[in-house]
Amino acid sequence: MMKRSLILLIATLFVAGLSAQPAKKRAISSSSPKEDEKSEKTVAPTATRRSTTTKSSATAAPTSNKGDRAAMMFPTSAEMPEDVVWRRDIYRQLDLLKDVNAPLYYPVEPHGKEQNLFTYLFRLFVSGRINVYEYKITGDESFDEKDKANVRDLLNKFSIYYEDSGGKITVNESDIPSAQVTRFYMKESSYFDQRSATYRTRVTALCPVLMENSEFESLDAEESQATPKPLFWVRYDDVAAYLSRMPIMASNLNNVTNMTVDDYFTMNRYEGQIYKTNNLQGRVLPNDSTRTKEQARIEKQLKDFEENIWHYEAPVDSLDSINAAKDDKADKKVKSKRDTKPAATKEEKKSSSRRAAAASKPPKSSSAPRSSARRQRR
Repeated sequence: MMKRSLILLIATLFVAGLSAQPAKKRAISSSSPKEDEKSEKTVAPTATRRSTTTKSSATAAPTSNKGDRAAMMFPTSAEMPEDVVWRRDIYRQLDLLKDVNAPLYYPVEPHGKEQNLFTYLFRLFVSGRINVYEYKITGDESFDEKDKANVRDLLNKFSIYYEDSGGKITVNESDIPSAQVTRFYMKESSYFDQRSATYRTRVTALCPVLMENSEFESLDAEESQATPKPLFWVRYDDVAAYLSRMPIMASNLNNVTNMTVDDYFTMNRYEGQIYKTNNLQGRVLPNDSTRTKEQARIEKQLKDFEENIWHYEAPVDSLDSINAAKDDKADKKVKSKRDTKPAATKEEKKSSSRRAAAASKPPKSSSAPRSSARRQRR
């Protein structure tokens, strides 16, 4: 009897457990319609967001994603603030054939992983990783959406051979005109940041210039002149992350690639002549004998402004009083030198005492009779 009752108890408990599980399921599934609508509403936006994100990532330009990834891997200096209290924008022309600018030009043809600045920018542009902007007749840069340059249009404009296979444009290394790009136009901004109390000069835009020789070029190298053809403008902040991982050899004496192109521009290692400034009249520097004087005047203005930030310039009255005090002090020194005689040495003291003693003695009187040479009369 005990065994039968124990078996019956176990059986009833087992049946009760089986009947309790569907009840839980029914209790969970039998939620109110309002709760079901809320759950559907909360799930629906996530699905919509996923679809929109996948759609935007498919249609987005590859420049932003890759550029952001490159910026995270190779961070560069912060951008120039918009609310600086003083800024001066100038345009320089870099001659890449000069020794100081040669790190941007050599090697002319790619050699392994080594390539010059124009070849690197050109490859980034053709592959769609950066945006470039058209060069206008006025020479001013514009980074608006409407001024973006199209790869196919730019290649056709400057007669650069390319291959189009299924909408994918490729340019062979031999067709890249890197040897003819011997100049760069550069926009440079010197500014004073009041927040960090720093004076900086940084590059804001670059423009490679194609120097095209004429068909009837003179045999004399001095008489032959190449025609400059600016290709495009590129914003420096868009390519800074890429330039920070492009090593260069910055010296003929040291063949170690100890800096990058971004370091080269950040440290202002380049050298270029000023050909234009941002001014109210929009004028460029005259191309005559006064051009050199005007360039020197602008360079002096930038140097004077930087020096006046850190050096205190005293008023005119105080400067006059300081100069007068210096003159009085110099006159007193000269007068004291004249009045004071040098101290006599021991030998000079002995000789002076001897002369004094000799002068104090009376003259000696001779007792011997004087003899005359005249013959006496007898």
